[in-house]
Amino acid sequence: MVDIAVNAKLSSISESVETPLRRALRRLFRRKSAVFGLAIVVFFVVLAAFAPLLSPYDPTAQSWTLVRDEPSALHWFGTDDLGRDILARIIFGTRASLLAGVISVGIALSIGVPLGLAAGYLGGLLDALISRMTDAMLACPFLILAIALAAFLGPSLSNAMIAIGVTATPIFVRLTRGQVLAVKTEDYVEAARAVGNPRWRIVFVHILPNIMPALLVQATLSIAAAIIGEAPLS
Repeated sequence: MVDIAVNAKLSSISESVETPLRRALRRLFRRKSAVFGLAIVVFFVVLAAFAPLLSPYDPTAQSWTLVRDEPSALHWFGTDDLGRDILARIIFGTRASLLAGVISVGIALSIGVPLGLAAGYLGGLLDALISRMTDAMLACPFLILAIALAAFLGPSLSNAMIAIGVTATPIFVRLTRGQVLAVKTEDYVEAARAVGNPRWRIVFVHILPNIMPALLVQATLSIAAAIIGEAPLS
């Protein structure tokens, strides 16, 4: 009977403790503006994922009898100078834009985060070399550098995503380095170092998870910047 009572008490305590996910969702749904923004993002993601099903027409289909047709019940946004349905092209363009933003930021994260971790944790000459290269890239305007890289790689969506990703890399290098410098002096990192954990384990198990929130926030902002930057490069 005592064990049953103890187990019941423990289960009630575990149910009363709020998990981080539940706490985050509660704070999210408390703010109407955040919920509205989330709904917009979900709408465009669904639109991009199911573009072939939602598009009323083939975005590449041309019709010389419908050149620059005004909006109507058949063509809600009208047609362009080649008779292509504008709404269909917008729906499929959503997929290309989101894909370009996500892949570009993924490239920037995969390059910038390891370099920032190495510069912030190891320091010394490596830190100075990475920091000076980062400063040199940040001295060039984002769009100008992206255009130069895209022109060097050649005209294509893949090359545009690579150019944007490389151009956005210095932002993540500097952010990661700063976060590592602030976190590596914390007590839990010193304790992990004192018990003999190797450097790679301290960096990837104790430091990286604790700087992920800042990286995720910057990644969401960079996706929007990458989509805007992809438009002139296209």
